[in-house]
Amino acid sequence: QVQLVESGGGSVQAGGSLRLSCVASTYTSNSGCISWFRQATGKEREGVATISPSGGGRSYYARSVEGRFTISQDIAKKTIYLQLTSLKPEDTAMYYCASSRMSCAVAGLGAVSYNNWGQGTQVTVSS
Repeated sequence: QVQLVESGGGSVQAGGSLRLSCVASTYTSNSGCISWFRQATGKEREGVATISPSGGGRSYYARSVEGRFTISQDIAKKTIYLQLTSLKPEDTAMYYCASSRMSCAVAGLGAVSYNNWGQGTQVTVSS
């Protein structure tokens, strides 16, 4: 069981930036896929970005955030980051990191593929 703890959320104006962090209890270059998800009030959970620790940090983004969000990792610190830029009000949501036993090629952005979840960190973007 991997414990995940997110931080870094907050309230910003549209166009602003935030950096979210996810600290994992265990995280190595052999770990399975790590992803960020978000869930806005009244909406389904949405996959945002994946990173493959076993794939040299190869990443993949949902179309809604590509070009604005950047996922990265620091294996030595067991930390996965999500840099949010050019934020929009529609980015307002609770953001979660999640880990899978599977590779990113298999897990993708489907929530059902992830078995460990953090408690979430709230991002609120005002217009």
